[in-house]
Amino acid sequence: MKANAGQIRSALAKPGADIRLYLLHGPDEAGASDLARVLGKAMGTEAERVDLDGATLKSDPARLVDEAAGMSLFAAARYVRIATVGEESLEAFTALLQADRAGNPVVAIAPSVKTSAKIVKLAIDSPRAMAFACYAPTAQDAERLAATIAGEHGLRPASGVARRLAETTGGDRAVMAREIEKLALYLDAAPDRPHDLEHITLDLIGADLGDAEMTHAIDAIIEGRAADLGNELAMLDEAGTSPIPWLRQLVRRLMTLAEMRGEIDRGESPDVVMKRHRVFYKEEAQTARSLRRWSPVMIAAAIARVRAAERAVMAPGNAGSVLAEAAVTTIAQGIARRN
Repeated sequence: MKANAGQIRSALAKPGADIRLYLLHGPDEAGASDLARVLGKAMGTEAERVDLDGATLKSDPARLVDEAAGMSLFAAARYVRIATVGEESLEAFTALLQADRAGNPVVAIAPSVKTSAKIVKLAIDSPRAMAFACYAPTAQDAERLAATIAGEHGLRPASGVARRLAETTGGDRAVMAREIEKLALYLDAAPDRPHDLEHITLDLIGADLGDAEMTHAIDAIIEGRAADLGNELAMLDEAGTSPIPWLRQLVRRLMTLAEMRGEIDRGESPDVVMKRHRVFYKEEAQTARSLRRWSPVMIAAAIARVRAAERAVMAPGNAGSVLAEAAVTTIAQGIARRN
């Protein structure tokens, strides 16, 4: 079945025996990963998690049915998490949904899969599966999401608090969830002991993501100012800023740069292109330099590196901001050498 945001979150929070597969597809991979963690939390801290990927299922489609039906030797509960899955897993998913027995829920993350994909159609058509499209939320959606996550942690946001949470986290589900968890811990809030969440609490311990500071750091990366970048990253780190928001802003800047560069390569003048993209007049000279320095191949490689860093930061037991800082420093140094 096709699920909306409320349905998928509720189903993952209270998994039932009737649903075998939760398919989270679409470009918001961080949001999908956060939803997958909801299932992990519901299964309990002692649950055994079996990690698979698309390549494994392609080479051994029967593996998924075996893992979904298997019993854990060391834990009372067991579930399967599949990362970076795609159309190569159609046979495995079909077998899972048609199997006589399953028992252990399966959550699959498919960031590159579109709604027209065969595995999405399979999940939507099956009463034993739920499919949810993960897209970056709009401002209004992000505010509702902040209120929902806060409620799940026993927090009752005062007027305007949910909107402020959405704005300071850039609408990023994962960053929002971590921020709310921190607030709930500070207030000793939980579903069985709810607590009001006021603006003063955000002022005391809430994240200050520093839009200006993030912009300065991104400018240093794009322009190849590796020496300045160290200071900018240090300021973000001292402020307790998560790397996820500025990594995503960097990707958006690179994608815009790629689009502009493509238009110029097709014969349009830089001035026309910059006006179409509404480049602020004070930033036109800087943007023109970037368009000359960054080749399409370099932009694509940088986007891939930043997205890999984001996935690494989101992974459990990671090195945090060190991974992100290492990735963007390498990018800045590469641009500096090109200059």
